[in-house]
Amino acid sequence: MHPQDSIASEIQYHRTIIDAMPCPIFVVEEDVRIVDFNTAAGELLQQERKATLRQRAGEMFHCIHAIETPDGCGKAPACATCPIRNGVNLALQGGTPPRQTAKLELLSESCVTEALFLITVAPLVFETRRLALVVLEDVREITLLRQMLPICSHCKQVRDDANYWQSVETYLATHLDIDCTHSLCPECVGKLFPEYAQALGVAKKPAPRPALSIAPIPPDAA
Repeated sequence: MHPQDSIASEIQYHRTIIDAMPCPIFVVEEDVRIVDFNTAAGELLQQERKATLRQRAGEMFHCIHAIETPDGCGKAPACATCPIRNGVNLALQGGTPPRQTAKLELLSESCVTEALFLITVAPLVFETRRLALVVLEDVREITLLRQMLPICSHCKQVRDDANYWQSVETYLATHLDIDCTHSLCPECVGKLFPEYAQALGVAKKPAPRPALSIAPIPPDAA
């Protein structure tokens, strides 16, 4: 195989791997200008590749702050705290930005929608060219479990946003794609099947220990 063919084959192999990643991945340069992106990122942008390359990320994401000033992305007051822009600047300086969860406000069909992403930015050097790799992971569904969920104190069903009550198993399967298996804890085995629990030697739930108070030791008792 000719060396040039080998290089082309290696580049195509790496491109196939990047396009197979389910998360949007961008390669950007100074001023967060996009120089490359994978298939998932293209679906997020909904723009043709030629129209996207060399454009600033905020304008391609339809960030509401990118239209606050005539100069566009990076010039609005809110851009000073943008986790993507600050992470890219640090990466281009040779640093390793921390992973951050950030809420992005996007303009879509004259309405503002919120997206919650886990943002990872890493430095990338290609043929002496200093770039930054930006990975966006949608964590909106994961954060649902961190919120207060309305749950029935008796049957333990969960109420969703549509005011529909459903089992915890159904809620987890719908929102987080988690399947549940069922079993019985030792305490419930003892309540429902006492003879079976006794045969298995299942211990009852231990009684809680009395609370302890800690007080300083008097000098004469030391």
